[in-house]
Amino acid sequence: MELAALTAEIVDCFRCPRLVAWRELVARERVARHRDEVYWGRPVPGFGDPDARVLIVGLAPAAHGGNRTGRVFTGDRSGDFLWPALYATGMADRPVSRRADDGLTLHGAYIAAAVRCAPPLNRPTVEERDTCAPYLVRELALLDRVRVIVPLGQIGWDAALRTVASLGHVARPRPRFGHGAEARVGPYAFVGSYHPSQQNTFTGRLTPPMLQAVLARARELADG
Repeated sequence: MELAALTAEIVDCFRCPRLVAWRELVARERVARHRDEVYWGRPVPGFGDPDARVLIVGLAPAAHGGNRTGRVFTGDRSGDFLWPALYATGMADRPVSRRADDGLTLHGAYIAAAVRCAPPLNRPTVEERDTCAPYLVRELALLDRVRVIVPLGQIGWDAALRTVASLGHVARPRPRFGHGAEARVGPYAFVGSYHPSQQNTFTGRLTPPMLQAVLARARELADG
């Protein structure tokens, strides 16, 4: 119930004027390939198993992905890369998800973002990031079975460290991000991954086996 109440609060957020204006502009104007669709055009809440032991932290919804469908990593190329990896490691019940109402279910995993609205050029400001940060803190506090955090990219890594610090777990020295990097911060194990953005997947910086290996390691730590 508390997680559902937080979700309702997130989707009704209007705290960042620039992000509100952008998400709504994108939803009105749309792109040609989605011109007949009704866009979500609101903040995108977390999604997954309330009893998750693995929390995956991304950056922000894509303008024509989560901002269109209303679910994180749904309807964009990053999601097309992430879902098969989650399926291969037993944390999703299907390898494809392009609509929020497709019945996708996560097992032992929950996905959230550092920023809940699609930002222009995928770059939220520091002020926008900090305004949104309490949502992730509250989400993690409610997901009290989480033992492993998988930040996607440097921004996800930094957001996750700030989140656990807000819950009283400060890492000293501060662990450095890297693909496959591991750290222990309070009760949480961190396992880093490059973000499944097109910039990384199209260039081969991140491959399916690389992402699957990180998620398999996260599950191993969570189940250990």
